[in-house]
Amino acid sequence: MEVWEKINYLLEEKKMTKQEFANHLIALAPKLKRTGEVPSTQTILGYLYGKREIKIELIPFIAEVLGINEQELFSSHIEYASENNIRYSKEVREIVNLLQYLPQPAFIKLKSRLLEYKKMTEKGFE
Repeated sequence: MEVWEKINYLLEEKKMTKQEFANHLIALAPKLKRTGEVPSTQTILGYLYGKREIKIELIPFIAEVLGINEQELFSSHIEYASENNIRYSKEVREIVNLLQYLPQPAFIKLKSRLLEYKKMTEKGFE
């Protein structure tokens, strides 16, 4: 998945329109190295539609608007969720982030149950 596609996926998750994203990005006043200017709404929309290459100097600002760290835009941890690929859907990422609050006994029980599901799934493929 391309960076611009990940941005759009995150916009959908956050229920933010492309226009809202552009407005938030412009409000941060990032300057393009080549021009020294803040990108226009039209330029930002070009990034979001994959028609323009996203400039590297905008990455920290884009991450700030999306509420993520910069590396997430380049990792495989953000992918489309589908029936066959929930591995990195929003819901799964939320659960992973909440695991730190799970008491140790509950964590052990959860892990055991997930291993049972894994075995059942693997048997179904044999």
